[in-house]
Amino acid sequence: MNNLAMFKMSYGLYVLSARANDKDNGCIINTAMQITDTPKQIIIAVNKQNLTHDMIMQTKMFNLSLLDQRTPFSVFQNFGFQSGRTAEKFKNTVMKRSENGIAYLTDTTNAYLSAKVIATLDVGTHTLFIAEVTEAEVLSDQESVTYTYYQSHIKPAPKKETKKGWRCKICGYVYEGEELPEDYICPICKHGASDFERIE
Repeated sequence: MNNLAMFKMSYGLYVLSARANDKDNGCIINTAMQITDTPKQIIIAVNKQNLTHDMIMQTKMFNLSLLDQRTPFSVFQNFGFQSGRTAEKFKNTVMKRSENGIAYLTDTTNAYLSAKVIATLDVGTHTLFIAEVTEAEVLSDQESVTYTYYQSHIKPAPKKETKKGWRCKICGYVYEGEELPEDYICPICKHGASDFERIE
């Protein structure tokens, strides 16, 4: 099986945010879609290792900031390459709160959605959240950023490695070692061993 075929699928990129116990948090996700129009419902997939996942399980509410093509790499670093368990991700961001009290980004976001969870499905490493949209607003006419656009125009090109081991094709993290365990999960972006390439 050629795992690169999966990269040909089209994805958007979003900041998923939640609030629980007076703490704001968010993470980057690429799986979100509308599933019905009446009522307006969406589905998202969230990695169980993310604190945002646990917060949504607790509160059954979230916001989705739809990122646009002006989004700098620093946003992906802030929300995707560190854990909310040790960082205050909204500390230095331009944000507002929707009616549900949850933060959303305003600077490089072309729209946001607020939603309440009505069902969940355990799919192994991730949980699917089916949710009813309770609030939605368009913030700009900027084009949405896709995963392909991110890879081609936002993510910095990898530096020439002097280390030997395995590099994550998603975020660039390097695992040093001769053999990469089959069940290895990238500590930065949470992708599995199939998304690593050998570096010599």
